[in-house]
Amino acid sequence: MIIAGLVLAGLAGLVHIYIFYLESIAWTGARARATFGIASRADAETTKALAFNQGFYNLFLAIAVALGIVLFASGSRTVGATLVFVGAGCMVAAGLVLLVSAPSKAGAALKQLVPPLLGIAALALGLAF
Repeated sequence: MIIAGLVLAGLAGLVHIYIFYLESIAWTGARARATFGIASRADAETTKALAFNQGFYNLFLAIAVALGIVLFASGSRTVGATLVFVGAGCMVAAGLVLLVSAPSKAGAALKQLVPPLLGIAALALGLAF
């Protein structure tokens, strides 16, 4: 169960790295605009600074999870698990905020929150038994 939890958390980290890419690097491009429902390049330019900053939040969460996985695998189980729980937990919380604040974006919210939630559950079960 521990390995499943770490793998799921790692996959969630990869999703958040992709979100970082879309928000901080490719925000005004067609793919990012389509993903986030931004009609025009001009609208994307207006929100570019906000998206750039938000993208880094996603990157930092992914880094926390990745560092946690590395530390856990190298024997620092307590610190590693703590980082995975905190990073993945923040991913779940952010997904819940999106789900509650913009129900029309439920699909995106679920993609953001389900993998880390499953990772947390599997890791917790694995550590408990």
